[in-house]
Amino acid sequence: MSPILAVFGATGVQGGSLVNYVLNDPELSQKYQIRAITRDITSYNATALQGKVEVVQADVSDPVSIEAALTGVHTVFAMTVPSFTPDGLEVEFSHGRTIADTAVRQGVKYLIFSTLPAVNEISGGKYSHVTPFDAKAKIEHYIRGLPIKSAFVSFGFFMQNLHTQPFLGPVPAPDGTWILARPAPPTSRIPYIDAVANVGNVVGSILAEPEKYEGKTFCAAERLYSLEEIAALLSQSSGKTVVYKQVTLEEFKKSIPFAPDLFADGFGFSEEFGGYWGPDTERLVAWAIENTRGRLRTLEEYLEANPIQL
Repeated sequence: MSPILAVFGATGVQGGSLVNYVLNDPELSQKYQIRAITRDITSYNATALQGKVEVVQADVSDPVSIEAALTGVHTVFAMTVPSFTPDGLEVEFSHGRTIADTAVRQGVKYLIFSTLPAVNEISGGKYSHVTPFDAKAKIEHYIRGLPIKSAFVSFGFFMQNLHTQPFLGPVPAPDGTWILARPAPPTSRIPYIDAVANVGNVVGSILAEPEKYEGKTFCAAERLYSLEEIAALLSQSSGKTVVYKQVTLEEFKKSIPFAPDLFADGFGFSEEFGGYWGPDTERLVAWAIENTRGRLRTLEEYLEANPIQL
């Protein structure tokens, strides 16, 4: 019998992409049997998985359920969901620690975790509000200290965010154009990845060769896009004239209705410290592209299939 691959968030974007990739890959579908872990086994996505994979209910806030879900598991893909409470960093960290500690107790051989850069640490405390990133970085650091083989994936901006975060999208201007505004010059570059189509490719690369990638981190993006390029692609997709405009940090914060300090610190960090993953962003992305199985979907292709409505 093939070893069990337990996938957290199996009905969501990241886990769902991985489940789909493994099921459809001739090599990995034979190498692993999937245990899809989800909080709600009655959801539409969970029901759709029934009959294709083993579907198990578990919740990170219920350690007993995690113990049961990881019984007999060989490899785990884990991701954590941000908490936006005042103690959100520690809440998310505790969830990641629960998964990692349980994996060790249950004898799991390999843990793949979806992490993000340590913004607060890299910036020497200057940018302290990007807590979802810092929580995942803290979990990664914790996992690296445990007696379990591990590897990590760190994803750039999801192309899907262009639809799910409209407050970051273009806004209408009096002259009939649309303005994409950020507190950065138009040449600043942002990493993008189609999470639905390609998270599976990236994690699947580790699953195919776990020993090769033990301890490594895939800083995964299809490529880096300049802000002016993104505005041009949004123009092409929407059929409207989208113009890029650099604004002050305060102007940008006033335009954000949700967690303005988080987004402002995120863009500020990227601009000051050389990119999304810090000074080595370009090299890290190039390595990830070189080592990822299969072709990654471009932003042009994503927008052609999923046009922006303005």
